[in-house]
Amino acid sequence: MATVAYRLLGISGSLRSQSTNTAVLKALASRLGDRATMSLFSLNDIPLYNADLEAEALPASVAALKEAISQAAGLIICSPEYNYGTSGVLKNALDWASRPGFNSPLKNKPVLIMTSSPGVLGGVRAQSQLRETLSATLSRVVCSPQIVIPGVNQKIQDGHFVDETTIEFMLAAVDHLVAEIRMLASGPVS
Repeated sequence: MATVAYRLLGISGSLRSQSTNTAVLKALASRLGDRATMSLFSLNDIPLYNADLEAEALPASVAALKEAISQAAGLIICSPEYNYGTSGVLKNALDWASRPGFNSPLKNKPVLIMTSSPGVLGGVRAQSQLRETLSATLSRVVCSPQIVIPGVNQKIQDGHFVDETTIEFMLAAVDHLVAEIRMLASGPVS
């Protein structure tokens, strides 16, 4: 039986051109092998959520985000921690993607969460907040050991995430994500 490479979507919760979260996702994408392929979706053009905009005509960037989520077998989200929580830009994008309520592209979508921080906790508080938000969207957050990356700035060299131990840990979590995708593909979800 041939191995299926699933299409994953990576979303970084940071807009910075030298984002450590984006560097983490790029390092992971380059190491997926035959597990999956992953493209990254930039949140730079997503406007602030406004139901008036939604009623008039969905902004093109939001439509593109929702389509990318729909087409992906699973998501990998990497968020910084800002003031004990996830980034505003990521929360905003999830708010857009969660529409319409209870029938959005996030419903039943397998999601792997990762957080990073220059501090010693690696973004655990942001991860908790992100898990709550994704629960409200009816996403399927993958149960695996939490991926928190403390001291992330020291693990970046020339713009590349190079911490091999963490990369191996992330790849093991991707195996959990792929198992969740396979399980969902094998039968109906209630």
